[in-house]
Amino acid sequence: MSNPLFQQLAPMNGGGTNLIQQFLNFQKTFTGNPQQIIQTMLSSGKVSQAQLNQLSQQANQIYKQIYGSKK
Repeated sequence: MSNPLFQQLAPMNGGGTNLIQQFLNFQKTFTGNPQQIIQTMLSSGKVSQAQLNQLSQQANQIYKQIYGSKK
């Protein structure tokens, strides 16, 4: 199953600056409750718990690279 979130993270391996710019653009336009959206995606099967766990780990790694280990 191809997941658009994984596809968006693929450039991270070679184009981190582009990924950060894409995220900043996304952040400016995002509306809604992120927790509710994630829960809906889990309930509907659009994303599995394993995929969510993997993305959470990747997000934490990116956070640490940008902001350091303070979280």
